[in-house]
Amino acid sequence: MPTYKSPGVYVEEISRFPPSIAPVETAIPAFIGYTEKADEITPGDLVLIPTRIESLKEYETYFGKAQLETTAISVTITRDTKLGATTATAKIDETKRSTHILYYALQMYYANGGGPCYIVSVGAYKAVGTGPDEGDLSKGLDAIRPEDEPTLIVIPEAQNISDVAKFNTLQTAALQQCFDLQDRFVIMDAHGGAHPLYDPKQKMHDILNTFRNNAMTVTDKDHLKYGAAYAPNLETIIDPVSNNAYDPAQVDVNVITDGAATSKKLNAWDNQTQQQAIAAIGNIGLTLPPSSTIAGVYAAVDNARGVWKAPANVSIANIVGPTIPLTNADQDEMNIDVDAGKSVNAIRSFTGLGTLVWGARTLAGNDNEWRYVNVRRFFIFVEESTKKATQQFVFEPNDANTWVKVQGMIENFLTTQWRQGALQGVKPEHAFYVAVGLGTTMTALDILEGRMIVEIGMAAVRPAEFIILRFSHMMAQS
Repeated sequence: MPTYKSPGVYVEEISRFPPSIAPVETAIPAFIGYTEKADEITPGDLVLIPTRIESLKEYETYFGKAQLETTAISVTITRDTKLGATTATAKIDETKRSTHILYYALQMYYANGGGPCYIVSVGAYKAVGTGPDEGDLSKGLDAIRPEDEPTLIVIPEAQNISDVAKFNTLQTAALQQCFDLQDRFVIMDAHGGAHPLYDPKQKMHDILNTFRNNAMTVTDKDHLKYGAAYAPNLETIIDPVSNNAYDPAQVDVNVITDGAATSKKLNAWDNQTQQQAIAAIGNIGLTLPPSSTIAGVYAAVDNARGVWKAPANVSIANIVGPTIPLTNADQDEMNIDVDAGKSVNAIRSFTGLGTLVWGARTLAGNDNEWRYVNVRRFFIFVEESTKKATQQFVFEPNDANTWVKVQGMIENFLTTQWRQGALQGVKPEHAFYVAVGLGTTMTALDILEGRMIVEIGMAAVRPAEFIILRFSHMMAQS
């Protein structure tokens, strides 16, 4: 009570409502990789500096564009002067293609519903054909650790690390960071080792064996529940021409006129031949690992429905299809890992439906609590939102008045989530509970030692992964 010294009328406002919890963002990925530049004020001043961007245009301003392809593209033009026919085809050697794909990954992210994100440049592009270095990418991972806002970790170039053991080291470190901070989740790409995921001749069985036994050796489910893997890679419609990602002085063009062949570099040919060759190069697609695309899907689903909705049965934009066609038998093996539970989510094409994300499991696929991506991410969302909101009660009196405020604040927040469909139950009391108090969650010793313990239970919704329709004959009724 204030002390009044002069006669008069005084107004006191009494707060009757508990404070509210502001929901945190759920789909703010941090992309880690090499960039053409990393400049804001001076050259290189954004290297290893997590930078928030809102669009691909903003990325181009600070980090540049794609790396030029120099030795991978060739064009063959065949002309028949008698028939007046001309055909032009271009091909690219995937083994010589640039491994620095962050710019393309961002294109797929935004094409599939992505929004704000963080970019961590680990340095300038290496020579074409040189793979990314695990040590560089690990530095980028360390750089994002102090940032509070990112909720997803995506390293699109990790699949291009040729040494599977180093890929394992990097992704294990990413899972460890998520476990330590408990506010983020890793989207990773399967690594097939000697079985590249851009090759349609590869068998998913071989890729899975390499990924589970060599590229992802973590067995602690407390770490595995913070990540999800996806396969196969995606054949996108991103081409070198629209991205100015080829060097005309390095493209071999072989023109066969009535059986006679002449070969020159693209920029040495006449204008008509150059235009024919450029049109052919524009038909070359780009195979990308799916992680950045999936990050866009996460963002789109979160915005449209909520973080509690499984990011699956969603179509993918800007692609021709998955590089490796999958059957039900393939997905059986991807979904269920009887040894370590390391589920890999499938991306599949369906007639009349297009290409869909057809899986929603974490790497802890055998864990009944944390099997599904949406359950893990929803708990992260609630935990982080509640943690930030209860910060204001640190050093408040540890008594019933404070307990009631905290309990009411959390119950109001969870009631809102229940009404939106995030929690199961026909009534709020069926969907969650919040307990705090002496004799309930705390002992007298807890209070003496300054601990206020709040216990929260939630019945999170789980996806209907298997829909079973049962039919039977019945006798006609007269």
